[in-house]
Amino acid sequence: MPYRYAPYFVGFVLLVIMTGFWASYFGASEAIPLAFHVHAISSMTWLVLLIVQQVVVQRRAIALHRWMGRASFVLFPFLIFGFVMIINLTAGNYAAGKGPVTMALGPSFGIGMGIAIAAYLTLFYCALKYRRNVKLHAGYMLATPMILFESPFSRVMLDYLPWMNVIGSDFPQAILDTILISDLMVAAFALVLWAMNRKHGSPWLVAAGFTAFQGVVMWFAPFVPAITAGFAAYAALPQAVTLALGIAAGGAAAWMGWEAGKPKRKAAALPA
Repeated sequence: MPYRYAPYFVGFVLLVIMTGFWASYFGASEAIPLAFHVHAISSMTWLVLLIVQQVVVQRRAIALHRWMGRASFVLFPFLIFGFVMIINLTAGNYAAGKGPVTMALGPSFGIGMGIAIAAYLTLFYCALKYRRNVKLHAGYMLATPMILFESPFSRVMLDYLPWMNVIGSDFPQAILDTILISDLMVAAFALVLWAMNRKHGSPWLVAAGFTAFQGVVMWFAPFVPAITAGFAAYAALPQAVTLALGIAAGGAAAWMGWEAGKPKRKAAALPA
């Protein structure tokens, strides 16, 4: 089984999430919006699923691994649903003019989450499409935590490692500094993994592309009026519609990936 140390990598991402969101979520005393609970539960359950899947397949429990893979068909749309809930919460606060940070960076957060959703849809689709190739399948699944990394690590950087912000913008743009740096760190790590095994390295190239793109777009978003106008237009959409579209997108990626990964049927030979 490739990536024998994968459970430790995913566990590290979980640790970063706990650290980065301790003050604002895990250790918070005030009421937390439902969207954060859904996003936290779905995202962390996804990471735990990845760890357990790697462990059971390394122990040759293939049947259990496949059963858990089928369970991901239910979990994945829920994961996308959680992302959309966060976008909707941010969009609602932006439309209501709540908070200077939201008003300054809300469009950046919104488009960043949109790019993250696109990355998840792409990676999960490819993981299912190439499920008969163990290295590609594992790579695409294990690339998904990279998309999560920037959000908690940027908070770790702001709270505990401010010296890492070598860009040095004024607040609140400094928040986007840390997101960009976190994304570029992930992209660099992904490119190292790609260089170590280029034959089966496409998952890491995809992850590197999405994370670098996300960081750059988010950093420049406050200076692009079209992004601000687009996020304001999104905020006017009914939340039920966007949530339904999120679930549908997650389900479609799962179904399309599964269908694409089915073995090709050989055409029947024509009679002489």
